[in-house]
Amino acid sequence: MMKMATLAGIGVGVGCGSRVPQTRLLRPSLHFRNTIVSISLAPKRTFSISASVSDDTNVRVRFAPSPTGYLHVGGARTALFNYLYARSKGGKFILRIEDTDLERSTKESEEAVLRDLSWLGLAWDEGPGVGGDYGPYRQSERNDLYKQYADKLLQSGQVYRCFCSNEELERMKEIAKEKQLPPVYTGKWATATDEEVQEELAKGTPCTYRFRVPKEGSLKINDLIRGEVSWNLDTLGDFVVMRSNGQPVYNFCVTVDDATMAITHVIRAEEHLPNTLRQALIYKALGFSMPSFAHVSLILAPDRSKLSKRHGATSVGQFREMGYLPQAIVNYLALLGWSDGTNAEFFTLEQMVEKFSIDRVNKSGAIFDSVKLRWMNGQHLKALPTDELLKSIGEQWSSAGILNESEGPFVEDAFKLLEGGIDVITDAEKLLSDLLSYPFLATLSSSEGREILEDGLPTVAEGLLAAYDSGELFGALEEGKSGWQKWVKAFGKSLKRKGKSLFMPLRVLLTGKLHGPDMGESIVLIYRAGTSGIVTPQVGFLPLEQRLESLKQVNWEAFSEAESATVASH
Repeated sequence: MMKMATLAGIGVGVGCGSRVPQTRLLRPSLHFRNTIVSISLAPKRTFSISASVSDDTNVRVRFAPSPTGYLHVGGARTALFNYLYARSKGGKFILRIEDTDLERSTKESEEAVLRDLSWLGLAWDEGPGVGGDYGPYRQSERNDLYKQYADKLLQSGQVYRCFCSNEELERMKEIAKEKQLPPVYTGKWATATDEEVQEELAKGTPCTYRFRVPKEGSLKINDLIRGEVSWNLDTLGDFVVMRSNGQPVYNFCVTVDDATMAITHVIRAEEHLPNTLRQALIYKALGFSMPSFAHVSLILAPDRSKLSKRHGATSVGQFREMGYLPQAIVNYLALLGWSDGTNAEFFTLEQMVEKFSIDRVNKSGAIFDSVKLRWMNGQHLKALPTDELLKSIGEQWSSAGILNESEGPFVEDAFKLLEGGIDVITDAEKLLSDLLSYPFLATLSSSEGREILEDGLPTVAEGLLAAYDSGELFGALEEGKSGWQKWVKAFGKSLKRKGKSLFMPLRVLLTGKLHGPDMGESIVLIYRAGTSGIVTPQVGFLPLEQRLESLKQVNWEAFSEAESATVASH
């Protein structure tokens, strides 16, 4: 059993609210449909309530992001697990925007979250842009509802007005710290008379609404992922549910929202586990049934710290811009904490819905492996219909400003040559740029390049230029790869070279590189790139004709001497 230490959080408030009379009442016992609760009201009086877990009919789950930034992959996985659970049970997936942090919430962030969820294919049944019977679906539009329920608690005596100043609250914290105790509120205003309260209201003293928390006992829940979890109530203290500016606090909003939206299962990150205690008390006080809870483990970085920006890309939007496929992201995120019980790794969203079970979600932290994600994306790319993948890559080359066209014979042949090295769509951009580049001098300056220079490169260059001047080389390239193969075979015989001693010098002279994809297909493509005009000017592409003309200007003897001097100096 997991036992949670919960800090009380002495709330600080800044108006007060309707003049509902202050009510004093006995501490309530707690009874919940889907949780086990034990409240001790006196040394020998303990209430233990065990209730059955809700069934899986009429399942309603929610994903409730705050629009204060990007959609983190951890949030996306939480949304995915909620989606999969709802769809696997024939239930509803609700999207609710928790925008009560007015200073940090932005419309742009909300739009980005909605866009990312839609891109991932996680369509919501109720929420912004869709509507539903339980709206509005933004917390900022539900303030009247929160005030209604806060006043209900005030009238019943479950909450009371607290007029403590910020200075008084800070002093309570200091005293608790000195005594090495949790910073719980001491309950100064919990037993105030109605006359004392009305006196402060008449003076216009700011006040908060505080919830009366039982002083003894514990709360236990049977978490669907983590098993039994318990909290001691004496670590909590009376907590704030409404600030003195009339704004509700997070835990109050969430409880009212989940209850009034008929949420049956709350699937959320484990960092919200400590909030469950406050929310459970509010559920009981308002007479609402508790939902079932499932707290998902955090996504960790390779060093087992919490995944953050310092570890690289962490948002769905970043991965989209990097060229990842939504189906690959969804597949990978599902495997961060869940499996179907087999060794299978590749699933469509529909297959995951069919196989998903909350029982198979692991409570241990999952490591985010960007290398594994890249590999998985490559596998999903290869599974795409060829026409679809070709279209995407052609558009990538065009939008990146490399090619003037996004389709046609050149695009098709370049795709066939380079597709094996593409794990992410944006890889295609670098691969084509590398293919079209001509880093001849830099290559010859490398240690491997010097070996080829010393292995008779000038002799091969002389024969190659003769074939260029005679028109023999370009005539062969006009015939495509078969023409190149015939020519290079004859060329090798004329120089008494074959294999590596023939192909490495030719690759360096014509492509400027030591390594790359199939040499014949590469050189044919480079030749066609120069004759078709498909490459944009800003790429700085050097056509094959200009490469060969530049070779005529190379002083091989001087070049060899310079390289020898460089080697000697080291």
